[in-house]
Amino acid sequence: MVLLPSLFDGLARSVSMKKGKNQNNETDGGREAAESMAKDAKKNEMMMCSSVTVNSNKSNDFASICSKRGQKGTNQDSAIVWEKFGCQEDMIFCGIFDGHGPWGHIVSKRVKKSVPASLLCNWQKALSLTSLPHQLDTEFNSTFHHFDIWKQSYLKTYADVDLELKHHPGIDAFRSGTTALSIIKQGEHLVIANVGDSRAVLATTSDDGKLVPLQLTVDFKPNIPEEAERILQCNGRVFCLRDEPGVYRVWTPNGDTPGLALSRAIGDHCVKEFGLISVPDVTQRNIINNDQFVILATDGVWDVISNEAAVEIVSSTEDREKSAKKLVQCAMRAWKYKKRGIAMDDISAICLFFHPKLSQQVNFVKASAPAKMAKL
Repeated sequence: MVLLPSLFDGLARSVSMKKGKNQNNETDGGREAAESMAKDAKKNEMMMCSSVTVNSNKSNDFASICSKRGQKGTNQDSAIVWEKFGCQEDMIFCGIFDGHGPWGHIVSKRVKKSVPASLLCNWQKALSLTSLPHQLDTEFNSTFHHFDIWKQSYLKTYADVDLELKHHPGIDAFRSGTTALSIIKQGEHLVIANVGDSRAVLATTSDDGKLVPLQLTVDFKPNIPEEAERILQCNGRVFCLRDEPGVYRVWTPNGDTPGLALSRAIGDHCVKEFGLISVPDVTQRNIINNDQFVILATDGVWDVISNEAAVEIVSSTEDREKSAKKLVQCAMRAWKYKKRGIAMDDISAICLFFHPKLSQQVNFVKASAPAKMAKL
């Protein structure tokens, strides 16, 4: 794994010198350097919001992206794939964000823009403040060490972005917010950070050659016991409306708002003091040869498509460029007969493939239960 903090530091110093900043403003300089990298990536077509082949000579990754507006107005979903993240050949960032509320589309777009740059800045800063001790110089401990750096960087990033939204003069995130699901693939190392109910599902080949789904994230709904306990301890309320049995929502102690069907979100500051949090669940996985691809999708997909069906749809799509589109189209059709009378949600998906396409189709089988990722 090749790390390039010196390149990032040099760019940050260049930005600071141009603006006459001193060492007390290194964080601002680092953020501006990351944003400068983002602009360059977009200019050089390494940041995409549609199907994209990852061109790195060190990577076989391929990403497909699709987003379709639902029947509720403006599409509040946002998605991004950033190739060569942090100017590193073997690193890619994928993120998907599902906005809600009156300003949901603005919030999701802002978070899509802010998270990668902030994460890159915090990761570089964490790298510069730490080194791998000699006693940890084994493959397992090295992996744990680097995961810890990513985890702390993610925790700080989501907190920073949430606070930035709260004080943003041009965005009202008081009763609006977004989910935030993102992954970093660095070589064969995968780091997943999740807030909200968007979901990541890995497709892996079992020992008997069949493709099975592994759910990598938790759908953070208010009825999860640990989530509900936190909300109740903060004097928030969790209950369903009579006309929505089974749909648990978060409410303020003495009001009828906001009725949020999430227990974690970026934004929604009207219920942050009542148990809603923006803290991501951060996990990791070392990618093995059997792992084929990962799907990131908003609840517009998962409300009508199972993990097993999603993996089957993607794996059976001959043209990988159309894999995310095929999944989204299948979800749109499923909404018509599974959710009759209910306005279709926005539907978005990213499919990230790890290996060159095999000439022989891998068999698919329904898994008995999704495996839960181990936390370190």
